[in-house]
Amino acid sequence: MTQPPPRLVVCGTGTDIGKTVVSALLVQGLHATYWKPLQSGLDGGGDRGRVQALLQLPADRCLAEAYAFHSPVSPHWAAEIDAVELDRHRLDLPDHSGALVVETAGGLMVPLTRNWLQIDQLKQWRLPVLLVADSGLGTLNHTLLSLEALKHREIPVLGLILNGPRHADNPITLEQFGQVPVLAELPPLKPLDASALAIEWHRQDLGSKFRQRLKTVVP
Repeated sequence: MTQPPPRLVVCGTGTDIGKTVVSALLVQGLHATYWKPLQSGLDGGGDRGRVQALLQLPADRCLAEAYAFHSPVSPHWAAEIDAVELDRHRLDLPDHSGALVVETAGGLMVPLTRNWLQIDQLKQWRLPVLLVADSGLGTLNHTLLSLEALKHREIPVLGLILNGPRHADNPITLEQFGQVPVLAELPPLKPLDASALAIEWHRQDLGSKFRQRLKTVVP
């Protein structure tokens, strides 16, 4: 039986953790379309513009945000600053039949409104989550707490991608206590471009790993 096109959410254990670079890695490797429903901060065209420029994608491979706020702060506050009332129904998944990579704004517990957390939206989407975490000191606590929150809400987790210099012990410890695989350890890439991402995708055999995990966690 043919497996349907992959659809997943890229979330992080915090802000500036590397979600956009990982999203670009997946968009290129899975031949997917990119969507970031909530963008806070529009300098440089926002993350949609960054992914499109990094991968030299046509415009139709990067879907427009449901909301794009000017201030680089938590979405609930950014909406209030812009005097916008966020409607959760506008965050419904787009009508898109192909592979889709959804990037969240910030971490799991970021408020989207005064009574709706990002993890509530993840539960609503019912898509598997790829969790991006820092590779170094402090990641054990942040990552294991994030995994515990996802498990508590029965949100499926594809695995972890650790972003930053390789660490001798953290991947082993996270797999042991988190009970999910570390799918990749993404080192700092210089230059950061589509070619460097493609090399890492093939070097770490991510296509095969994602196919196997999707079979495991998606009913």
